[in-house]
Amino acid sequence: MSTITTNQFKNGNHIEVDGTVFKILEFQHVKPGKGGAFVRTKLRRTADGNVIDRTFRAGEKFRGVRTESRKMQFLYADGSDAHFMDSESFEQLAIPEERVKDALRWCPPSSEVEMLFIDDQPADVQLPSAVELAVTHTDPGLRGDSVSSAGNKPATLETGAVIQVPLFVEQGERIRVDTRSGEYVARA
Repeated sequence: MSTITTNQFKNGNHIEVDGTVFKILEFQHVKPGKGGAFVRTKLRRTADGNVIDRTFRAGEKFRGVRTESRKMQFLYADGSDAHFMDSESFEQLAIPEERVKDALRWCPPSSEVEMLFIDDQPADVQLPSAVELAVTHTDPGLRGDSVSSAGNKPATLETGAVIQVPLFVEQGERIRVDTRSGEYVARA
């Protein structure tokens, strides 16, 4: 079993603290004039996505967590589970929909996603920073609505997500959406 010390921390690494797996978001080595050195960290719990601040003594050891990213195809969600298929082995797996509900807002069925596995268990769906989706419903634009006119209106996307789009966006158009903020980026 591999161990990792605070000296080996890197943003994006996964460690196990008190039996819980965390992703390192930020870390800072601090050497005060008096007393021992320590490391301030910002960690995201992989189980539920909560972010915590934690301080560790310099040189403290943790169990390193093996992570792997695999290409998967999102098949469908049935209300309780989200179903995915490995693009290479065609093996299917089901993950509780509640664990990946944020990512599913931007995944139409049959789309390719990166699945993060932690210690050979599916943990998270990793999305690109922006995705192209079709607008399935929005109010029609009015004469005079142009790129320069200010204002937004709600639009329902093919995944069921509702976002704010500029007035000139029409039903049936494909748009780019930022998956981190959920905001309209541009027409596709």
